[in-house]
Amino acid sequence: MNLFDVYPLFDINIVKGKGCHVWDENGTEYLDLYGGHAVISIGHAHPHYVEMISKQVATLGFYSNSVINKLQQQVAERLGKACGYDDYSLFLINSGAEANENALKLSSFYNGRTRVISFSKAFHGRTSLAVEVTNNPKIIAPINDCGHVTYLPLNDIEAMKAELAKGDVCAVIIEGIQGVGGIQLPTDEFMQALRQTCTEHNTVLILDEIQSGYGRSGKFFAHQYNGIKADIITVAKGIANGFPMAGVLISPMFTPVYGQLGTTFGGNHLACSAALAVLDVIEQEDLVENAAQVGDFLMTELKKFPQIKDVRGRGLMIGLEFGEPIKELRLKLLKEQHVFTGVSGTNVLRLLPPLCLSMGEADTFLERFQKVL
Repeated sequence: MNLFDVYPLFDINIVKGKGCHVWDENGTEYLDLYGGHAVISIGHAHPHYVEMISKQVATLGFYSNSVINKLQQQVAERLGKACGYDDYSLFLINSGAEANENALKLSSFYNGRTRVISFSKAFHGRTSLAVEVTNNPKIIAPINDCGHVTYLPLNDIEAMKAELAKGDVCAVIIEGIQGVGGIQLPTDEFMQALRQTCTEHNTVLILDEIQSGYGRSGKFFAHQYNGIKADIITVAKGIANGFPMAGVLISPMFTPVYGQLGTTFGGNHLACSAALAVLDVIEQEDLVENAAQVGDFLMTELKKFPQIKDVRGRGLMIGLEFGEPIKELRLKLLKEQHVFTGVSGTNVLRLLPPLCLSMGEADTFLERFQKVL
């Protein structure tokens, strides 16, 4: 049997990692400025992270509801305090797509509606909301379990208000910062109007912080820059530094009912140990503040490069837009300068390094980037 070939891969075999660096089988060292789509939050193979997971490996095959429930409760309490949503509840699952599916189900249970609003170029997972990359201001597309999704232009307040005024919208789902869509930021004015309008029409506001959350923006959640609170927040990616895990943070306005949501592997003891280790390191090493400081430095310096059309983002979630396709530029960075980066579309280079990226490592990237430019 062959693998179903849907992922293009570089011909590089990575065998080791530490912090913001990885090594291939030939001993070549690379600077990782992408972290597996923002998955690596505290750095590759952090010793505390490795130790925490190793302690739980010995219990594999032993299933105890009481032990797992205790670990899940620890994650909920720690996460609530870290992110400022300690009065919310937590439901643990395995992936970002699963988190968004459960968020949409909860929303539909809450108000009995089925239509969902999202925004042009948004991405909310492979199985719930398909990515929309056209410029059509309004597209109707199928959505699992929850009717249909209407795509609107990002930051268009009047279009958003007009749709919500129809009274049939179950939920609005929006990224704190669009990742796949090219590191596009919702404005403060738009987000505050969205929060108010959702409240007026009893529509659930879901903040997808799967890529932009967990300190990446320089705040725990990117939407905290906008001065609003969400009804539901979805997290994944950096929550467990590469171990499959995700979560749904749920407002007290929702009442839990037995059997309402379910998962087979969500919140298992290995995942919880990984998540607790991540929270330990984020707090002990001040990684949210580090993301803000190093990110500000990088963006300030990158704006000095005349070849870059636009630099946008927050913290260590940065998009570099060029006036032409960046495929060759990205390959040169990788092959000649040994730097991993990502892309959004054809013209945007995407930087999502581990939150432990140092000023020295940022300088190293800038030097190597200058060489390929």
